[in-house]
Amino acid sequence: MNAMRKWLVAGLLVVVPVVITAWVLDWVISIMDQTLLILPGRWHPDKLLGYHIPGFGVLLALVILLVVGATASNFFGKKLVGWWNALLHRIPIVRSIYSGVKQVSDTVFSESGNAFRTAVLIQWPREGSWTIAFVTGVPRGDTANHLTDDYLSVYVPTTPNPTGGYFILLKSSECIELRMSVDDALKYIVSMGVVAPAMPPRLADKAP
Repeated sequence: MNAMRKWLVAGLLVVVPVVITAWVLDWVISIMDQTLLILPGRWHPDKLLGYHIPGFGVLLALVILLVVGATASNFFGKKLVGWWNALLHRIPIVRSIYSGVKQVSDTVFSESGNAFRTAVLIQWPREGSWTIAFVTGVPRGDTANHLTDDYLSVYVPTTPNPTGGYFILLKSSECIELRMSVDDALKYIVSMGVVAPAMPPRLADKAP
């Protein structure tokens, strides 16, 4: 029985990651294939080839992103983007949604952005309990006027779904910067502590 249980666990450790990875990839490709709907019906790969091949939507999405990015990077493209932003900011309901989403995307995807650049160790949700969080910046606006000390904006993700979490403001002295990459920290969080990052060299030498 012990041998069978060991084999079962070993099989799960091999099969489960493969199945979940395949399921996520299938879901992503299915979503990306929806971009084919912008093409005329006669141009769809299914019509041209006579059978369905998943993934053409991914290629089309990449082409669209490259074209839009190249256009937005030149002088006239920047003017066009500026006019587009000004137009959307004049529409009452759209303005609220678009401005918030754009600020987040600019912070996360911009090369000069500071979002999720540093993983820190903080006491959460109470003193004596520790968790991993990410520094997203510093307090701004009227919030900064009420915080006299050195504070940081911190995002505390939940596990195993890090897209949900809490935004808190903490003193920088209460945040311990970790010597691990954001990717390693996210893996640690998603795996609920099972997939631990490698110990930094100097600390590893001191470990018993």
